[in-house]
Amino acid sequence: MAVGVTATAFLRTPFPPLPARIFSTACPIPSKSFFPSILAAKMEAASPAADKMEQETRIDGKKKKKIFVAGSTGKTGKRIVEQLLSKGFEVRAGALDIDKARGSLPQDPNVQIVRADVTVGSDKLVEAIGDAEAVICATGFRPSWDIFAPWKVDNFGTVNLVEACRKIGVNRFILISSILVNGAAMGQIFNPAYIVLNVFGLTLIAKLQAEQYIRKSGINYTIIRPGGLRNDPPTGNIVMEPEDTLYEGSISRDQVAEVAVEALFCEDSFYKVVEIVSRVEAPKRSLEDLFRAIKQN
Repeated sequence: MAVGVTATAFLRTPFPPLPARIFSTACPIPSKSFFPSILAAKMEAASPAADKMEQETRIDGKKKKKIFVAGSTGKTGKRIVEQLLSKGFEVRAGALDIDKARGSLPQDPNVQIVRADVTVGSDKLVEAIGDAEAVICATGFRPSWDIFAPWKVDNFGTVNLVEACRKIGVNRFILISSILVNGAAMGQIFNPAYIVLNVFGLTLIAKLQAEQYIRKSGINYTIIRPGGLRNDPPTGNIVMEPEDTLYEGSISRDQVAEVAVEALFCEDSFYKVVEIVSRVEAPKRSLEDLFRAIKQN
């Protein structure tokens, strides 16, 4: 998977306080009918072998769900994989370098590492996604002299993933984007962060156009725009706002992963764009309440 430094990774420094609103814990997981299960359909054959496979794919009486993670070896992607495993999911981990992925991702029988390059087109990604029931995209371009890298990964790469999902009927897509992607429309064109992030091949504009493609695709999406990404453990609670609201703030990658994984099942997160940062003084509330409070434009 073409993965490296995400746009929001440049926003490292905490910003002035924001209005504290809402925090997350966990959303109730609805019935398995929320995802059209390709895997489940294959396992319905009435045979001893099929029965054995079905038993092996159950956890707490329910079938495990398989999620494809694009950018699985990135700093946020790895945390997403870890959280999925901790909640009993199977993971198809997309990576450009299989050996690197084997050395950096958890050694777990529920992790299947597959080679995936989002820049090569949707047909190859169909193979990579395989029988996964949902996709979480945590890709980011690698800094280089290639000024088109952000467009290849953060724009065309995301579009390729969406098209691959449409081809095989995967209808749940979570995208990790960035605050300030629509900074110009927000009157933040002179915001230092907006300027710096766009110096690298107009990264935020590339992400914004990918978001717009997702929203018109008909797929069930949740677009998550985090503030500056921190590698340290969470030190505050999550603040969530509607799109084009936050222009400063930071958040732990662990919390971004938490929001991404829980969004898979929260009906209140469906077809929404949300922006997240964390603040020590923010009240602690469930993810269900957090998502419910956001009204999509």
